Amino acid sequence: MSPIPRRSLLKAAAVAGAAAQFSWALGAQNAAAAPGAETAGAEPVVLDWLEDGGLGAAPGSTVGVPWPKGVYRQDQDFALTDADGKAVPVQSWPIAYWPDGSLKWTAHAVGSGDGRLTLTAGTPAAPEKKVTVDRSGGTIDVSTGVITARIGTSGATLVKSVTRGSTEIARNGRLVLLRQPEFEDGDQTAVKTERFDGAIAKVEVEQEGPVRAVVRIDGKHRKGDRGWLPFSVRLYFYAGADSFRMVHTITYDGTQEPGKASGDFIRGLGVRFTVPMRDASYDRHIRIGGEGTGLLREAVKGITGLRRDPGAAVQAAQYEGRKLPDPATWDQRVTTRLQYIPEWGDYTLSQLSADGFTLRKRTKKGYGWIPAGGGRRASGFGYVGGVSGGLSFGLRDFWEKFPAQLDIRGAHTEEAEVTLWLWSPEAQPMDLRFYHDGMGQDTFPEQLEGLNITYEDYEPEFGTPYGIARTSELLFWANAATPSAETLAEQVEAVRVLPQLAAPPKQLIAAGVFGKGLFAEPDRSTPAKAKIEDHLDFLFTYYKDQVEMRRWYGFWDYGDIMHTYDTVRHQWRYDVGGYAWDNSELSPDLWLWYAYLRSGRADIFRFAEAMTRHTGEVDVYHLGKWAGLGTRHGVQHWADSAKQQRIANTTYRRYYYFLTADERVGDLMHANVDSDETFLVLDPIRKIRTEPYTPDRHALSIGFGTDWSGLVSAWLTEWERRGPKWEKARARVLSTMETIAAQPNGFVQGTGLYDLDTGRFAVAETPVVGVSHLSAVFGLNELCAELIDLVDMPAFKEAYLDYCRYFNATKAEQAARYGSNFGSLILFQGHSRLDAYAAVQTGDEKLARRAWDKFYNSDGYKESAPWRTEKLSGPLTLVPGSEAAWVSTNDTSLYGLAAIENLALLGDRMP
Repeated sequence: MSPIPRRSLLKAAAVAGAAAQFSWALGAQNAAAAPGAETAGAEPVVLDWLEDGGLGAAPGSTVGVPWPKGVYRQDQDFALTDADGKAVPVQSWPIAYWPDGSLKWTAHAVGSGDGRLTLTAGTPAAPEKKVTVDRSGGTIDVSTGVITARIGTSGATLVKSVTRGSTEIARNGRLVLLRQPEFEDGDQTAVKTERFDGAIAKVEVEQEGPVRAVVRIDGKHRKGDRGWLPFSVRLYFYAGADSFRMVHTITYDGTQEPGKASGDFIRGLGVRFTVPMRDASYDRHIRIGGEGTGLLREAVKGITGLRRDPGAAVQAAQYEGRKLPDPATWDQRVTTRLQYIPEWGDYTLSQLSADGFTLRKRTKKGYGWIPAGGGRRASGFGYVGGVSGGLSFGLRDFWEKFPAQLDIRGAHTEEAEVTLWLWSPEAQPMDLRFYHDGMGQDTFPEQLEGLNITYEDYEPEFGTPYGIARTSELLFWANAATPSAETLAEQVEAVRVLPQLAAPPKQLIAAGVFGKGLFAEPDRSTPAKAKIEDHLDFLFTYYKDQVEMRRWYGFWDYGDIMHTYDTVRHQWRYDVGGYAWDNSELSPDLWLWYAYLRSGRADIFRFAEAMTRHTGEVDVYHLGKWAGLGTRHGVQHWADSAKQQRIANTTYRRYYYFLTADERVGDLMHANVDSDETFLVLDPIRKIRTEPYTPDRHALSIGFGTDWSGLVSAWLTEWERRGPKWEKARARVLSTMETIAAQPNGFVQGTGLYDLDTGRFAVAETPVVGVSHLSAVFGLNELCAELIDLVDMPAFKEAYLDYCRYFNATKAEQAARYGSNFGSLILFQGHSRLDAYAAVQTGDEKLARRAWDKFYNSDGYKESAPWRTEKLSGPLTLVPGSEAAWVSTNDTSLYGLAAIENLALLGDRMP
């Protein structure tokens, strides 16, 4: 790709007038009133739960629903009814708008309702017990009508108290961080730790009812003069709920240097509550989740299994968690000896791997632990309390994001303490140091040689975790009494799989969101279509099974998949440079989300959800000089020196956000609005430039493919959401679209010089062919389909369709159109979806035929592939399982997207 001369900046003024006129015209469209609800397309939408069971014991659920352009005004109210026509209270708000100002996406929060719910335009029912928010006396009180949480606005206590009626169920909710300043292998480490407590810097009420309230708390963990490890915690409350949800995010800003034993090693990371204990010790109960809905069900002072029997009814009542009769009514041989029965005050369940947990207990501090059981995968759920009330608590993805731990301490005293450890203090310290010493790769030429052997793009000091983040989800219930076994099972299930309402695929398709026409519901009406559907199912199932077989779990790893398979070792190349963790390479995120959008399958949604949580947090920097950039695929998620827009791409977050209205993902998208500034900090092609280049804010070299697609996705999303910078974002969308279209070769030009102040590309004087096989495979096609539908800009549409026409064309056709061919390209199967899109847009039957020809007969997966797995067992592999040695994640992502989009666009024109 050749850089454009600086003098071409002067030519940018030639198109400025037209751009201003166009922007004005669009602004007029925005100001126009949208049609009313009587417009065609305003049919009721039937929402359903992803999994069976409805809301269950969860506090509530929020769902995003899309609407066709022009259907609803932005002030439209919505009503919800259940299958019997009974009104269900709902809180609704807009989360995206069409350019004409009509609603594109709305969010809807419910705190009740099971089975299918019907959403229509109308006046919402008010909840019988509303969520209220009261700010007074330096606290924020949130009441669901059942429980009240008093939230601190300063200091170390995030949740001062949780009460139910007049009973305080929990208090002193806080964050705990254990730092180990030195970590060395073997027996030389002197293990010392120091505790930091979360300190509040800012509290904001983001929503305040009537159905849903959200409070955001930001701060750092602090000890003395040092504050580090920033946190962002959101607390979610729903009308009528006896529970609340916490979304907890940390961003790593410590120091860990390769080869050094000293640093900021996290030994424990947790959320801690104090639980008042009011009942007699035989009426205090411990519940700890095991496998499935299994539970350890014990009392602090057990009266079962004794040498003397207090009575069957008494024993049954204790096991069930009910208040025991007065001991005076028991067999007195038990009553008179109660003081000799131990009280078990402390419990710990630790899950140090995805394959095993252990449970132990002791009477109190300073006395020996005894084993209390164990198993494979714990639910991450617990309860401590008594017949007068208690706290249930749970950590989502408990074993998937090991090492995790649950602690109960002091249950025999007046105050028990509960800690949910997101990183278990019994595990090895969190070691984020880069994994090798550089091996002499000190210069760009040496690093390129390294790239040519391990596919890793190494550069000293680039493999840093500084600025990566991780989000965890927790649930808490304030119970009026020890819950029944059935209620506990419902709470466990809510922790394991948080109930989620969803709009059906037909609504997503009819609304024309995420690229109009790019996905359609699965169709097996012909043998050819059925075969492709079978292949899509095979690929998803294979990856789901590989996550399990290869144990792609762990606090920092869960949600990602591997890049390439090592057929000799019968193992994914987890330890080979750029072939290890995938980090969104070639858009597996998009493949999964489009697979969900067309099918509504819960298993695909959950897989994509975990990937979105991971790739948006761990693979991207949120602090420091590379904030706004992501890291290319590698052995560690932060290892590779290629820090690029294509990984931080907002496109990968849009789906989960609009489907769930998740505020944390909304933060991630908004944070990218100004990420064009990152090109001042780091030149993404610094190692292969042949001419001198110094970043200049008025002439930044930015590619029209992987770079621009990442930038424009953030701008488009901010514009749609009407975020704080939406007007700037809209201007950037329009100005870059226009100045790409104005290039001599449009998208084929490859790169342009971008002015940070004007948001425009300089128009080059000389046509250049700068096509890469990567340009369109990080969401460009999907974004351009959206933009072309949203913005009436014929020149941009033609420029993109021209790129689509010629990528898969013959070299002779390319040369005839552009003066030279595109060189050696690959990924033709994946690009067949560009042929399909252009064929539909232009009505070109030749392109339609070529789309299917490239899909079936170029690179990637062919019909002649095995399309099956082979069984593996010892001594070939570590654990028994299966392999499809011919599968790679690049090919899977491209095949998946091409299959989905080609079927939707040209399913009626298959060969």
